Amino acid sequence: MRLVLLGAPGSGKGTQAARLKEHLRVPHISTGELLRAEVAAGTELGRQAQEVMARGELVSDEILLGMLESRFSQPDTANGFILDGYPRNLAQADALDALLARIGQPMDVAVLLEVPTELLVERIAGRAAAEGRADDSPESVRIRLQVYETRTAPVVDHYRQQGKLAMVDGVGSLDEVFSRIVEVLEPATKAVG
Repeated sequence: MRLVLLGAPGSGKGTQAARLKEHLRVPHISTGELLRAEVAAGTELGRQAQEVMARGELVSDEILLGMLESRFSQPDTANGFILDGYPRNLAQADALDALLARIGQPMDVAVLLEVPTELLVERIAGRAAAEGRADDSPESVRIRLQVYETRTAPVVDHYRQQGKLAMVDGVGSLDEVFSRIVEVLEPATKAVG
């Protein structure tokens, strides 16, 4: 099972990805963690990324894609993977599709966790307070959510047009949301298995 988890900040992607990893027995791949690991390991891609970040710039899609290709070549991804929060824009989605086609591992499904904006603002504000972060004011969270919506809406449409989009209500207990995700994955799981 190769799947992408999509959803706004605070929608629960990371939490659900950790649970799905155990359920599906495939690795959870977070591009942020992957980036930190490559930098820490001192790989060529890690050194390139570190130079970019040292200048205060965002790591290019090309570098991220190279890291993903390297990660996908590891044996634990043979039965699939869960991508959390990537792709974030249409260019990344197209590049990811091309990479997965080239390595013979096309995406099975993209799951979109839908959560109303006001609840996302509450969740992020609560998380920020718990972590002592002052930069997550309700106003800044709303701006981040608008940016997310603008950039990610085309990604959602991309997977919808491919017939690979599954939309899941992200409101409820962790168990309720997890059950909904498992339910929408069932047809894809049977097709893959």
